[in-house]
Amino acid sequence: MSDAYCSDCKRQTEVVFDHSAGDTVCSECGLVLESHSIDETSEWRTFANESGDNDPVRVGGPTNPLLADGGLSTVIAKPNGATGEFLSSSLGRWQNRGSNPDRGLILAFKTIATMSDRLGLVATIKDRANEIYKRVEDQKSSRGRNQDALLAACLYIACRQEDKPRTVKEICSVANGATKKEIGRAKEYIVKQLGLENGQSVEMGTIHAGDFMRRFCSNLGMNNQAVKAAQEAVTKSEEFDIRRSPISIAAAVIYIITQLSDDKKPLKDISVATGVAEGTIRNSYKDLYPHVSKIIPSWYAKEEDLKSLCSP
Repeated sequence: MSDAYCSDCKRQTEVVFDHSAGDTVCSECGLVLESHSIDETSEWRTFANESGDNDPVRVGGPTNPLLADGGLSTVIAKPNGATGEFLSSSLGRWQNRGSNPDRGLILAFKTIATMSDRLGLVATIKDRANEIYKRVEDQKSSRGRNQDALLAACLYIACRQEDKPRTVKEICSVANGATKKEIGRAKEYIVKQLGLENGQSVEMGTIHAGDFMRRFCSNLGMNNQAVKAAQEAVTKSEEFDIRRSPISIAAAVIYIITQLSDDKKPLKDISVATGVAEGTIRNSYKDLYPHVSKIIPSWYAKEEDLKSLCSP
């Protein structure tokens, strides 16, 4: 039971939901507050140890405008029982023999979905990656290229365009064996092909160090106060001409913030969490050190605390 406002009782009362009739009834006066409600819950319960042949699903997946038939084609189910085994297996065999122009796209979209899930990306990024791949595939010029690297590069570009960038190393970790070099080449190829299609350069979005900060801090298990200080510091660092990559600056800022806190993190842990080499973090720290008094928030560390930082 839950609470709702009853117009007869003139106050919040407990209500009972009648699933058979779809009515919401006040438990005190019996007034029907809402009738013929639509039950949006599942029709069934699925248990992991049940047989796969007893699938109660009666509908397919959602439509996909990137596929020729909208993703609404018929799929012959697995044979169930001795009587229908011959018929079902024959139909399934003939269906597999038939030419499906979207078979390659479906497999590619499944791979992109798997990579997106492993990285914890939202559906809009996955859909953008699918769209990018479809546009490249329509040009019929990607044959012979590393498919895994091509799909990973589509996901990388989609993250950039949706202002949720991921590092190449993060993309590489879910790219089914594709190397950073292969993904980089695939990215350049995709950008070139899309540029030829539109007649203008592809907008990739600008990467800022702050885009990675919260995720890197979470990987290190930093507290909220340290995360807030790191985000403020990395924003102020953009005011200075520090010629380092945004990822390197983010890693160096995290190193400074942790050294000023009670929970100091070793350089090796920061390197693992950010994917930036220890030597690169040291060099970035060396570039940030002259500006540290203007970068680090005054509420987080005082002037005396900043003097305790080791000199690069």
